[in-house]
Amino acid sequence: MVIAIIAILASMLLPALTRARASSVSTACRSNLRQISIAWELYLADHEDHFPDRRDLKSSLPGGFKPWTTWPKSDPRAGWAPPVVGLENATSGVWQCPSVRAIRAFDVDQTRQSPSTNAAPVRYWMWRFDRPDDPVPLDDFWGKSREQAFAELQVAGNPTVGSPQSLGEVEFVVDVYFPATAPGVEAGLSGRSAHPKGKNRAWMDGHVSWSRDDRLR
Repeated sequence: MVIAIIAILASMLLPALTRARASSVSTACRSNLRQISIAWELYLADHEDHFPDRRDLKSSLPGGFKPWTTWPKSDPRAGWAPPVVGLENATSGVWQCPSVRAIRAFDVDQTRQSPSTNAAPVRYWMWRFDRPDDPVPLDDFWGKSREQAFAELQVAGNPTVGSPQSLGEVEFVVDVYFPATAPGVEAGLSGRSAHPKGKNRAWMDGHVSWSRDDRLR
Protein backbone atom coordinates (compact mmCIF):
# COMPACT_ATOMS: atom_id res chain seq x y z
CA MET A 1 0.00 0.00 0.00
CA VAL A 2 2.79 2.43 0.96
CA ILE A 3 4.66 1.64 -2.24
CA ALA A 4 1.53 2.28 -4.28
CA ILE A 5 1.01 5.66 -2.62
CA ILE A 6 4.64 6.60 -3.26
CA ALA A 7 4.26 5.62 -6.90
CA ILE A 8 1.13 7.76 -7.24
CA LEU A 9 2.82 10.75 -5.62
CA ALA A 10 5.86 10.33 -7.83
CA SER A 11 3.70 10.22 -10.96
CA MET A 12 2.05 13.46 -9.83
CA LEU A 13 5.28 15.24 -9.00
CA LEU A 14 7.37 14.22 -12.01
CA PRO A 15 5.54 16.39 -14.59
CA ALA A 16 5.76 19.38 -12.25
CA LEU A 17 9.48 18.85 -11.75
CA THR A 18 9.99 18.49 -15.49
CA ARG A 19 8.15 21.76 -16.13
CA ALA A 20 10.14 23.51 -13.42
CA ARG A 21 13.43 22.35 -14.90
CA ALA A 22 12.38 23.43 -18.40
CA SER A 23 11.37 26.83 -17.06
CA SER A 24 14.72 27.21 -15.29
CA VAL A 25 16.68 26.36 -18.43
CA SER A 26 14.56 28.73 -20.52
CA THR A 27 15.30 31.51 -18.02
CA ALA A 28 19.04 30.80 -18.26
CA CYS A 29 18.78 30.95 -22.06
CA ARG A 30 17.07 34.34 -21.92
CA SER A 31 19.84 35.54 -19.61
CA ASN A 32 22.37 34.55 -22.28
CA LEU A 33 20.43 36.43 -24.92
CA ARG A 34 20.24 39.53 -22.72
CA GLN A 35 24.03 39.51 -22.34
CA ILE A 36 24.40 39.18 -26.10
CA SER A 37 21.88 41.99 -26.67
CA ILE A 38 23.75 44.27 -24.28
CA ALA A 39 27.00 43.55 -26.11
CA TRP A 40 25.33 44.47 -29.40
CA GLU A 41 23.92 47.69 -27.96
CA LEU A 42 27.39 48.69 -26.77
CA TYR A 43 28.84 47.85 -30.19
CA LEU A 44 26.21 49.95 -31.98
CA ALA A 45 26.76 52.86 -29.60
CA ASP A 46 30.48 52.80 -30.46
CA HIS A 47 29.90 52.53 -34.23
CA GLU A 48 27.35 55.27 -34.95
CA ASP A 49 24.48 52.76 -34.79
CA HIS A 50 25.87 50.75 -37.72
CA PHE A 51 26.09 46.98 -37.85
CA PRO A 52 29.43 45.43 -38.83
CA ASP A 53 30.11 44.17 -42.32
CA ARG A 54 31.95 40.93 -41.66
CA ARG A 55 30.95 38.96 -44.70
CA ASP A 56 34.62 37.99 -44.83
CA LEU A 57 34.25 36.12 -41.53
CA LYS A 58 31.00 34.59 -42.70
CA SER A 59 32.92 32.91 -45.52
CA SER A 60 36.30 32.24 -43.88
CA LEU A 61 35.47 30.73 -40.47
CA PRO A 62 36.21 27.01 -39.98
CA GLY A 63 33.85 25.16 -42.29
CA GLY A 64 33.12 28.31 -44.29
CA PHE A 65 29.75 29.53 -45.50
CA LYS A 66 27.49 26.47 -45.57
CA PRO A 67 23.96 27.28 -46.75
CA TRP A 68 21.29 24.66 -46.34
CA THR A 69 20.23 22.99 -49.55
CA THR A 70 16.60 22.82 -48.45
CA TRP A 71 15.22 25.00 -45.65
CA PRO A 72 16.45 27.69 -45.82
CA LYS A 73 18.98 28.40 -48.59
CA SER A 74 21.10 30.48 -46.23
CA ASP A 75 23.37 30.06 -43.22
CA PRO A 76 22.18 31.71 -39.98
CA ARG A 77 25.06 30.41 -37.84
CA ALA A 78 26.72 33.22 -35.87
CA GLY A 79 30.26 32.09 -35.12
CA TRP A 80 31.50 35.39 -36.55
CA ALA A 81 29.71 37.44 -33.84
CA PRO A 82 31.67 36.84 -30.55
CA PRO A 83 34.94 38.48 -31.65
CA VAL A 84 33.06 41.34 -33.30
CA VAL A 85 31.03 42.37 -30.23
CA GLY A 86 33.75 41.56 -27.71
CA LEU A 87 32.24 38.48 -26.08
CA GLU A 88 34.76 36.00 -27.44
CA ASN A 89 36.33 35.59 -23.99
CA ALA A 90 33.03 35.18 -22.17
CA THR A 91 32.15 31.79 -20.77
CA SER A 92 31.27 29.46 -23.60
CA GLY A 93 27.75 28.98 -22.26
CA VAL A 94 26.76 32.53 -23.20
CA TRP A 95 26.67 31.55 -26.86
CA GLN A 96 24.35 28.56 -26.61
CA CYS A 97 21.11 27.66 -24.88
CA PRO A 98 21.79 25.21 -22.01
CA SER A 99 19.09 22.83 -23.26
CA VAL A 100 20.36 22.57 -26.83
CA ARG A 101 22.50 19.65 -25.66
CA ALA A 102 19.35 17.63 -25.07
CA ILE A 103 18.21 17.65 -28.68
CA ARG A 104 19.65 15.82 -31.65
CA ALA A 105 20.55 19.16 -33.28
CA PHE A 106 23.44 19.74 -30.85
CA ASP A 107 26.20 18.92 -33.32
CA VAL A 108 24.64 19.03 -36.76
CA ASP A 109 26.31 21.39 -39.24
CA GLN A 110 23.34 23.77 -39.34
CA THR A 111 23.53 24.37 -35.60
CA ARG A 112 27.11 25.15 -34.61
CA GLN A 113 29.92 27.38 -35.82
CA SER A 114 33.14 28.32 -34.05
CA PRO A 115 34.90 31.70 -34.21
CA SER A 116 38.20 29.82 -34.56
CA THR A 117 39.53 26.29 -34.45
CA ASN A 118 40.05 26.40 -30.66
CA ALA A 119 37.00 28.46 -29.62
CA ALA A 120 33.74 27.22 -28.16
CA PRO A 121 31.00 26.90 -30.80
CA VAL A 122 28.16 29.36 -31.10
CA ARG A 123 24.76 27.68 -31.11
CA TYR A 124 22.45 30.63 -31.61
CA TRP A 125 21.25 31.84 -35.01
CA MET A 126 21.25 35.34 -36.52
CA TRP A 127 19.08 35.24 -39.64
CA ARG A 128 19.74 38.83 -40.71
CA PHE A 129 23.41 37.99 -41.24
CA ASP A 130 22.82 34.76 -43.14
CA ARG A 131 24.42 35.42 -46.56
CA PRO A 132 27.69 36.97 -47.77
CA ASP A 133 26.08 38.19 -51.01
CA ASP A 134 27.32 41.29 -52.82
CA PRO A 135 25.41 43.55 -52.85
CA VAL A 136 23.98 42.98 -49.39
CA PRO A 137 20.38 41.66 -49.63
CA LEU A 138 17.56 43.89 -48.44
CA ASP A 139 16.81 41.49 -45.59
CA ASP A 140 20.42 41.29 -44.34
CA PHE A 141 22.01 43.90 -42.09
CA TRP A 142 25.73 43.85 -43.00
CA GLY A 143 27.20 47.37 -42.75
CA LYS A 144 23.84 49.10 -42.50
CA SER A 145 22.63 51.56 -39.91
CA ARG A 146 19.86 50.23 -37.71
CA GLU A 147 17.45 52.69 -39.35
CA GLN A 148 18.41 51.56 -42.88
CA ALA A 149 18.31 47.89 -41.91
CA PHE A 150 14.80 48.23 -40.52
CA ALA A 151 13.51 50.22 -43.51
CA GLU A 152 14.90 47.76 -46.04
CA LEU A 153 13.62 44.78 -44.11
CA GLN A 154 10.11 46.24 -44.25
CA VAL A 155 10.14 46.20 -48.06
CA ALA A 156 12.23 43.06 -48.58
CA GLY A 157 9.24 40.77 -49.02
CA ASN A 158 10.75 38.03 -46.86
CA PRO A 159 7.72 35.87 -45.96
CA THR A 160 9.26 34.75 -42.66
CA VAL A 161 9.61 38.39 -41.55
CA GLY A 162 6.51 40.04 -42.94
CA SER A 163 6.37 43.81 -42.63
CA PRO A 164 7.44 44.71 -39.07
CA GLN A 165 6.17 48.00 -37.68
CA SER A 166 8.75 48.46 -34.93
CA LEU A 167 12.25 47.32 -33.92
CA GLY A 168 10.59 45.19 -31.25
CA GLU A 169 9.08 43.02 -34.01
CA VAL A 170 12.39 42.20 -35.70
CA GLU A 171 14.07 39.00 -34.55
CA PHE A 172 17.80 39.46 -33.99
CA VAL A 173 19.19 36.38 -32.21
CA VAL A 174 17.24 33.14 -31.77
CA ASP A 175 17.50 29.57 -30.49
CA VAL A 176 18.09 26.86 -33.06
CA TYR A 177 14.81 25.32 -34.18
CA PHE A 178 13.52 23.08 -36.96
CA PRO A 179 9.85 23.67 -37.87
CA ALA A 180 7.80 20.57 -38.60
CA THR A 181 6.38 22.35 -41.65
CA ALA A 182 9.78 23.09 -43.23
CA PRO A 183 10.56 20.99 -46.31
CA GLY A 184 13.67 18.85 -46.29
CA VAL A 185 14.33 18.89 -42.54
CA GLU A 186 15.56 15.50 -41.33
CA ALA A 187 12.89 13.42 -39.62
CA GLY A 188 14.88 13.33 -36.38
CA LEU A 189 15.06 17.13 -36.29
CA SER A 190 11.63 18.04 -37.58
CA GLY A 191 9.66 19.96 -34.96
CA ARG A 192 12.61 20.11 -32.54
CA SER A 193 13.78 23.18 -30.65
CA ALA A 194 15.88 23.95 -27.61
CA HIS A 195 12.60 24.62 -25.75
CA PRO A 196 9.31 22.72 -25.94
CA LYS A 197 6.75 24.30 -28.28
CA GLY A 198 8.64 27.55 -28.78
CA LYS A 199 11.88 29.49 -28.80
CA ASN A 200 13.65 32.31 -27.01
CA ARG A 201 14.49 35.35 -29.08
CA ALA A 202 16.38 38.61 -28.71
CA TRP A 203 14.80 41.41 -30.72
CA MET A 204 16.24 44.36 -32.58
CA ASP A 205 15.20 46.81 -29.84
CA GLY A 206 17.14 44.78 -27.24
CA HIS A 207 14.30 43.04 -25.41
CA VAL A 208 14.24 39.25 -24.99
CA SER A 209 11.21 36.96 -24.86
CA TRP A 210 9.95 33.41 -25.31
CA SER A 211 7.56 32.89 -28.22
CA ARG A 212 5.24 29.96 -28.81
CA ASP A 213 5.58 28.31 -32.21
CA ASP A 214 2.96 25.75 -33.20
CA ARG A 215 5.41 24.23 -35.69
CA LEU A 216 7.50 22.96 -32.76
CA ARG A 217 6.80 20.15 -30.32
